[in-house]
Amino acid sequence: MPDAELRHVIAVRGVTANGIHDFFDLAEALLEPSNVQLALSHLDRPTLAVLAVAGQLTSSGSVPTLNAVTSQLSELGSADVALAEVTRRVDTLHVLLLAEHNDGCCIPYAAVAAHLARWPAQGLPGAGDLAITLPPAAITAVPGSEIAFIDQLAAERAFAVVSSISELINELSREPARQLSRGGLGLPDTKRLAAVMTVEVDLVTSVLAVAARADLLALSDGYWMETEAGEAWLLERTTDRWAALAAAWQAALPPIVADSLPRQVGLLWGDGLTTFIAWLYPAGGEWMLSQLTEFARDAEVLGITAHDTTSTAGSSVLRGDPEAAIATMANALPAEVGAVYLQHDLSVVAPGPLSPAIDSRLRGMADVESRELASSYRITAASVNRALAAGEDAESLLAFLASISLTGIPQPVEYLVNESAARYGRVRVGRLTAGPTAQTTPAAATGAETVYLSYVSSADAALLGTIAVDQTLAALALVRSSDDEHLLSRFAGDAVFWALRDARYPVAAENEQGEIVHLRRHPIARVTVAPRTDPARNLVEKLRVVADNGTSVADAWLARQLDTAIKAKQTILVSIAMPGGAVVDYLLEPASVSNGRFRARDRRADIERTLPLKSIRSITPAP
Repeated sequence: MPDAELRHVIAVRGVTANGIHDFFDLAEALLEPSNVQLALSHLDRPTLAVLAVAGQLTSSGSVPTLNAVTSQLSELGSADVALAEVTRRVDTLHVLLLAEHNDGCCIPYAAVAAHLARWPAQGLPGAGDLAITLPPAAITAVPGSEIAFIDQLAAERAFAVVSSISELINELSREPARQLSRGGLGLPDTKRLAAVMTVEVDLVTSVLAVAARADLLALSDGYWMETEAGEAWLLERTTDRWAALAAAWQAALPPIVADSLPRQVGLLWGDGLTTFIAWLYPAGGEWMLSQLTEFARDAEVLGITAHDTTSTAGSSVLRGDPEAAIATMANALPAEVGAVYLQHDLSVVAPGPLSPAIDSRLRGMADVESRELASSYRITAASVNRALAAGEDAESLLAFLASISLTGIPQPVEYLVNESAARYGRVRVGRLTAGPTAQTTPAAATGAETVYLSYVSSADAALLGTIAVDQTLAALALVRSSDDEHLLSRFAGDAVFWALRDARYPVAAENEQGEIVHLRRHPIARVTVAPRTDPARNLVEKLRVVADNGTSVADAWLARQLDTAIKAKQTILVSIAMPGGAVVDYLLEPASVSNGRFRARDRRADIERTLPLKSIRSITPAP
């Protein structure tokens, strides 16, 4: 076989390199009952029927030509059996090394035919049952009058999942969630994210999986964080954000699952689909149903389905028509707005879903209080400080608010922004490059110095004193510097900065020149594609080296038979070519093979013989 075909077979049949040293090992692995069963479990009913019928014809002494297989399928009850369709399925079996396609015949390998013949005893269908092409029951459809309701519910689901993932990305940019070593999130993180996304706790994993599938989130050093794609996704329109999620869902569908899903609008997925899949893949078992369950669950979350029914937009996604799906959702989703109401109580109310660009910037200077079709935010001193730390100033903040407010800028809002800007930077945090040090009492006892990495400074001595005694900052272990003008910490400057900001001090980070710099709390996670090793390629290359070591196929097969007989302590009949040209049969029990010769016990003469391998003409099991 060509290397490419051989690699494909190894990969599809799930063969691992363990214990495979030559092509004979590979052949045995492919004929192992467990591997044959695995291969059969991935075949649909019509293909299995072709294989079973060909096996029956072979065992009965008939020639399993493609015409004979087609005729037998028709006799067993298959409807509309076409020779071309049977030929296509035989080609599939040939590629998978389950049967040979030679001279217009389909000849299953003996081990495969024997395994399939044992199915009825195991409660699996035989050839007659496999040949029935009609499913037990057609997948039902909802009445046409319900389609509008299904589409409305699907649009609500789509809007909800986009909103939930937006909140998820924003929350993980603020505080990443740790992935447990055994997989999944811890309960505290799960509850935190559920509250932020306003979803049930048991839906957090599903929503996280939908976002990760679209590369909006990624694991970095054991933590779930936002990615550059996620950051950009937040600025796109709602319909485009949904389309990205739906496209990622469709791209991840295994072909065997994608081919089984109902694509027509209004078809029910539920129990009818599960029953159909179990019928179509009779040996599929749990692996098929588990994949179907996972993708059906996410389809419901995304609005591909609603009440286990294919929606109009979902039908377009399944047919590979994203433009039609987007158009459907655009008509169903609420229109985005670009203006808000600023209130005297410092609240901000959006009369509808805000444009993503406006929402993103508004979040930088206000806290989200509710996230519905009409969202509300609240401006606080801490939220304004957050915006200032990100590079805004009073002028840019007020200009932005004026551009989106339908009620102007209330005096309390203007006052808060100006006052916060005036106070911002009264506390500064910087990195100690020269490494000023001080000694604590325990360190002095050993003569060692404590190295401090950052400092806190303020022109307001009273404010600096308040920070020094603030118990919420005790973990920073702040100490006075020798000149009593700074507080020193053994922690890095960014850790000290975020601790002070969380404690709501008007803190700014500065560089060595005393200029304010803007810090990002958590890095962006990089979606990296790890270089994939191809186990099948490595195995084929190894087997080619073994096969090219100068030993002929016949000699290798001979050594294989002798090795098997030695391990099994099996008596064999060996035909040896004598110097004069005569062929003599010996009844031998091989003991060892070495240096082109083999040693064996002659059972008839009861003596030990050493014979050259090159003289062996054939080996057969003893009668």
